[in-house]
Amino acid sequence: MTKKIVLIDGNSIAYRAFFALPLLNNDKGVHTNAIYGFTMILMKILEDEKPSHMLVAFDAGKTTFRHETFQEYKGGRQKTPPELSEQFPFIRELLDAYQVSRYELEKYEADDIIGTLSKQAEKEGFEVKVITGDKDLTQLVTDKITVDITKKGITDVDSYTPDFVNEKYGLIPAQIIDMKGLMGDTSDNIPGVPGVGEKTAIKLLKEFTTLENVLDSVEKVSGKKLKEKLTEHRDQAVMSKKLATIDCDAPIAISVGDAQYEGFDLNKITEIFKELGFNTLLEKLGAEVGGEEEIIPDISFEKVTELTSDVLTDEAALYVEVLEESYHNADILGFAIHNENGHYYIPADVALSSELFKSWAKDETKHKIVYDGKKTSVALNWKGIVLKGVSFDVLIAAYLLNPSDTFDDVASVAKKNGLTIVQSDEVVYGKGAKRSVPDEDILSEHLVRKGQAIFALKENLENQLEQNDQSSLFYDLELPLSVILAEMEATGVNVNSERLKDMGEDLAMQIKTLEENIHALAGEEFNINSPKQLGVILFEKLGLPVIKKTKTGFSTSADVLEKLEDKHEIIREILHYRQLGKLNSTYIEGLLKVVYKDTGKVHTRFNQVLTTTGRLSSIDPNLQNIPIRLEEGRKIRQAFVPSKKDWVIFAADYSQIELRVLAHIANDKNLVEAFRNDLDIHTKTAMDVFHVAKEDVTSDMRRQAKAVNFGIVYGISDYGLSQSLGITRKEAGEFIKRYLESFVGVQDYMDDIIAEAREKGYVKTLLHRRRYIPEITSSNFNLRSFAERTAMNTPIQGSAADIIKKAMIDMAARLKQENIQAKLLLQVHDELIFEAPKEEIAILEKIVPEVMENAVELNVPLKVDYSYGDSWYEAK
Repeated sequence: MTKKIVLIDGNSIAYRAFFALPLLNNDKGVHTNAIYGFTMILMKILEDEKPSHMLVAFDAGKTTFRHETFQEYKGGRQKTPPELSEQFPFIRELLDAYQVSRYELEKYEADDIIGTLSKQAEKEGFEVKVITGDKDLTQLVTDKITVDITKKGITDVDSYTPDFVNEKYGLIPAQIIDMKGLMGDTSDNIPGVPGVGEKTAIKLLKEFTTLENVLDSVEKVSGKKLKEKLTEHRDQAVMSKKLATIDCDAPIAISVGDAQYEGFDLNKITEIFKELGFNTLLEKLGAEVGGEEEIIPDISFEKVTELTSDVLTDEAALYVEVLEESYHNADILGFAIHNENGHYYIPADVALSSELFKSWAKDETKHKIVYDGKKTSVALNWKGIVLKGVSFDVLIAAYLLNPSDTFDDVASVAKKNGLTIVQSDEVVYGKGAKRSVPDEDILSEHLVRKGQAIFALKENLENQLEQNDQSSLFYDLELPLSVILAEMEATGVNVNSERLKDMGEDLAMQIKTLEENIHALAGEEFNINSPKQLGVILFEKLGLPVIKKTKTGFSTSADVLEKLEDKHEIIREILHYRQLGKLNSTYIEGLLKVVYKDTGKVHTRFNQVLTTTGRLSSIDPNLQNIPIRLEEGRKIRQAFVPSKKDWVIFAADYSQIELRVLAHIANDKNLVEAFRNDLDIHTKTAMDVFHVAKEDVTSDMRRQAKAVNFGIVYGISDYGLSQSLGITRKEAGEFIKRYLESFVGVQDYMDDIIAEAREKGYVKTLLHRRRYIPEITSSNFNLRSFAERTAMNTPIQGSAADIIKKAMIDMAARLKQENIQAKLLLQVHDELIFEAPKEEIAILEKIVPEVMENAVELNVPLKVDYSYGDSWYEAK
């Protein structure tokens, strides 16, 4: 699951809320408008963003380290109204009840805390959302960090992304501080250069890129008065930029991990809302103003000590409780069965030791209604029990009905469908460090309620699938796929651990050699992993140009080093050193940790109900994400080998499947013709866009054509294309225009699918998978643009995901039909990985392309490439 952290600028949002709402007070005379507005924002964030981590940063006081540079910093600000000041303690109390982390640091502003944590989180792979009313924070924006700026009211926002910043200012986010240096900021009393406003500042930065370049090239600036002002106020401009720069290396005493969000304390929030008189918010929260708790009906059930046919009927809801996150080899806590005869709790040892249960579990004629059948099947498999006859899976059905919803347990699906017959796992087991298995009387009732809920949900979910024309997607694709994925997880992939260890030793030697080379080029030994020591070597000793500074010294981040790569050969060595270090720690050592001792294999888990496009993801370990750009990374695949002697790894992947799906959906004459005639699609695109013959297509033309082809699949924008090709936005826009003139069917598809999304609120794939896009009608330009790109690319990516899933089902059936030993091990994006005896290769060479290419009928041919070898590496 994607990790997402939300960082809130507490003072800024409180101010916005205070001035956006009329002055309210409760029956005790306490002013509440800022608290109320702040709470509204908080509730909306939790509902919309569903963060895994969250923190609110506050300013610690009026004096900051910036006052040492400029005593008048923020000097023009009016004193905080006492009506607002008295509300801050309640806001802090409210955050504690919501169990949202908060932090402040003497001499530093909330911006610095947010800047430091956002950069830490970005490095750790988080999606970062910053909520503020202050545009200063837009300098933090990257592809992974979005900054939402509140506008009028308290819930209307502009979402600043690199595209949005470029559209608004024509600049990149890093240039925001240069703009502030030139124009100043009256709200913070940052002087800037007198007479230079936003328009002039942007014009200068478009021409000279940075403030420093402007000041160093002042003679090239047009306008005598402007030259004089820039020259006269040079030091003031430099100081202003320094004041505007957020410190992303502040000495904070917390880390991203400390901001984990695990849910709120309903009782405490209810008390606070009652005290403040927030009756409307109490109702929104789901608690009654009178304070009565939601009543779950009583349930009677039988604890089974000996299984009989009254319990194991022809159709029943089966729930198996496996508490561990990783259910491979996990302990089973208990079983619940619900059928027409009643509710039953079965202790784990009773079911696991019962031959009757084992026989019933593997009997395909005994229909089982389950929640997460794949997890259930794998957990039972590790106990030597085969599960067959799953007729309905509540979790998969709920996911198909809305893939944007997040379901943590049976209770969340039940609640979504209006059933209040089971409590959440969090209520029963606790959370975080307090999470534990309760006594059997509590556990048994909880499991029985889950079984009851599963049984009750089936009919409702089945009807919804039917109404959505998704019954075939559920019964013919996703349900049988879950069985195949369970088999793949149980089978696992064999790993040559010794080969991995050898690779680790080889990498360690390479890293050591690189370390020696770096020390030689530096002329002394130092700790390469210390940013401070590295900064001294690069910028003081070797005199390389300083790109960026932090509070503690010079920045040596990857983006800084990449800009310096052509300045000194030491940079290339340092970058390579870092790449190999990460490869060794994350992938070599990381993989060795998850090899099961009993099997010698890794048993990755395929998440079938996570992505909004329908693609599968892989975790523990993530085998879809092994880096293959570096040869050293590609070689990691050498460790994935067949599980038996004289067997080989066989790999087959779809060629340009998403572009072929686009050709089919758009029914564009030129695209269809290219694929039907087996032309190189990127060369064909270059020919049409540049109006040249095939022999006149240059490598650069083909490169640009390839970028726009894949750009269309993922939602094209002139800014995005300009960044990937290193051309101007205007040139990129012109290229897209020529492309769409050449492929009119694609333009029609884009227009039609956006119109369809606006009309219906969703788009769908070839096999009727839906993705709801409510943002398509948003008045917020950024949200609406994102929604339009999503509407364009979801049917393409989702249909490609549907096709390979269908291929997996057909392939499993064909392997069984051929009665051969070959096994499907992995699905990695558009690729299927098998292991098989060498003597079966001739059969696989025939049947694998045949099955995959005929999984779904398109108006262009699907094409499959395949290869095989003694390891996954050699098979590619």
